[in-house]
Amino acid sequence: MKLYRPFKKTTVLVTLLGMLACGGEKQVKEEFVRPVEYIEVSYDNGGKERSFSGTARTEKIINLSFRNTGILMQLDMRLGQTVKKGQLLGKLDNVESRLNYERSVSELNSAESQMNTAKLSLDRFRVLYEKGSASLTDFESAKNSFKTAQQSYESAKRSVSIQQEQVNYGYLYAPEDGVITSVTAEVDENISPGQTVAVLNAGTEMQIALGLPESIINEVHLDMPVRITLPSVVDKTFMGRVTELSPAVDNNTATYPARVKLDEATEDIKTGMAANVTFELDENKNKGNAIRIPAHAVGEDSSGRFVYVIVEEGEKSVVKKNPVKVGGLNSDGFEVVQGLKEGQRIATAGLQTLLDGQHVSLQ
Repeated sequence: MKLYRPFKKTTVLVTLLGMLACGGEKQVKEEFVRPVEYIEVSYDNGGKERSFSGTARTEKIINLSFRNTGILMQLDMRLGQTVKKGQLLGKLDNVESRLNYERSVSELNSAESQMNTAKLSLDRFRVLYEKGSASLTDFESAKNSFKTAQQSYESAKRSVSIQQEQVNYGYLYAPEDGVITSVTAEVDENISPGQTVAVLNAGTEMQIALGLPESIINEVHLDMPVRITLPSVVDKTFMGRVTELSPAVDNNTATYPARVKLDEATEDIKTGMAANVTFELDENKNKGNAIRIPAHAVGEDSSGRFVYVIVEEGEKSVVKKNPVKVGGLNSDGFEVVQGLKEGQRIATAGLQTLLDGQHVSLQ
């Protein structure tokens, strides 16, 4: 019996201590703060960038050709050659043109002889008519013969000039200072009028030639600034302006041809290089007055569309459900017509997991 009592007291004491310990302990429940991604609302600048591929070229590219036919006897051109205006680049053996020229000279000499004879006859009949030894009819006939001979002489002179030009067309001269970029003919080749035998880059300014689609042609205008990049010129961006814009579509490419001139010349860009031209287009007529937010930042329930606006309550950030009225939708998101102001912050992800008045942390 003596052993039982101490054990009982000990059991009661442990029980009381346990109860006191449980009664004095305070349980703290930590609130879960959900992290959210967000953006700050701002006015849309109304613009959208579009890029199109083009090809670099000088502003003046001349296809060199003869204006006559014949065998190419001389060709003083090579790739990369710098030429001066008026320099002889090629010559044809245009035998036919030379023969025609010689024939026209002979006809001119004959016409001149006939005109001189008619003039002498007219002078003789004038004297006789004045003395009364010749009739008026004979005098008028002599005048008509001289006039006809004179017209034949003038015609023969024009023919000589034309045939001389034909002979000259057998010579090819550089029309401008420039660089030969292509030679497509060989000596002893039979050349036709207008056949391109070489290409001359005569320009000093570099352009980008490109085609624009129908969807944006009305948003592009002359002198419009653009950005230009080239894969072959790494880490460089060039500025330029639209200098040419065709009002008619090119049937071969179904695009509207355009030319863009670089603001500053550079030796890094050479004819034929591929280029990308970026236009900033004014898609929104109310430029600067519209707010546009990502489509995934807009939720919808039975009351309509809404966003979660992030507000500060003391040291905490809280999301508030905010109804909005939206307008058009494009690749950049919804245009907000009513319900948001510039500078407000809105949640852009996980709207289905947020609650009105919920504390959040900003990511």
